[in-house]
Amino acid sequence: MKNPLDYIQENPHRTKQILGITHDQFRDLLSQAQRHHQNQQVDRESKKIRINQKGGGRKPKLNVSESVCLCLFYLRQMPTFEVLGMHFGVSKTEANDTFHYWLRIFRKILPASLLEQVEEKDGDYAIALELLREFQLIVDSMEQPRERPSDYQKQKEYFSGKKRQQTFKNQFIVLPKGKDIVDIEVGKKGPTSDISLFRDQQKKFENEQMFEGDKAYQGGEKITTPQKKPRKGELTTKQKEENKKLSSRRIFVEHVIRLVKIFRIAQQRFPLNSQIYEQVILTICGLVRLRIGALILPVS
Repeated sequence: MKNPLDYIQENPHRTKQILGITHDQFRDLLSQAQRHHQNQQVDRESKKIRINQKGGGRKPKLNVSESVCLCLFYLRQMPTFEVLGMHFGVSKTEANDTFHYWLRIFRKILPASLLEQVEEKDGDYAIALELLREFQLIVDSMEQPRERPSDYQKQKEYFSGKKRQQTFKNQFIVLPKGKDIVDIEVGKKGPTSDISLFRDQQKKFENEQMFEGDKAYQGGEKITTPQKKPRKGELTTKQKEENKKLSSRRIFVEHVIRLVKIFRIAQQRFPLNSQIYEQVILTICGLVRLRIGALILPVS
């Protein structure tokens, strides 16, 4: 069985189909991940009470490039850990451990949204909110199936009548034409209504911020939604035209959600512990921002 890293090195034009990002983006991510990994190793070494000599112990079977590729390959293709291990020549336990280790590093270097990217700097955060007022931001949500909790009360809490199963709900706010993910709410309970989730998320923005959404957001403030067909009546030609224009602008948030869903772990029933759902989806949002060019990784 061919190692996916060897395959993309021989066929770099296929990297986006295999890992979800281009070959150049993979190399940039690899460079940043390796730097964070080395810093962690130095920090761990400084705190270690050593019994064996430095350099002793079992050597890892995978190098950094293979490990980073393994993590991306799992997010994009979602094989079982046993099959993942077969691809990379390791046990399923080592494949599992490797994935979770590098996922935590990805989360540190791939901010999931524009607001997360600037939140640690108060000045930048305030400037970003002010600049965003120039745009009508687009909002939409997606639901993803999750395992059915064993507890009956939790089963009811996560049961989505729309999907007829237990789900997580994620809500995206994006720039016009889907040029960046501005903010995201992750892992909410499936039955939560879109408008309720939007009202909570809206508090992060300035009062004057305008939004666009579909019919699920009707009744919200500062948000443009399609005009509803009156009872026992019809929309006018002008109203239909306005709805069509709104739909043509709003479609870009669905394009962003589609890019999130090309990573199969965000599309199919979530197979991992629900406690790391947020970490996984936020990491994928960071990868999507990298893919569309909204996130530029610093050069080491």
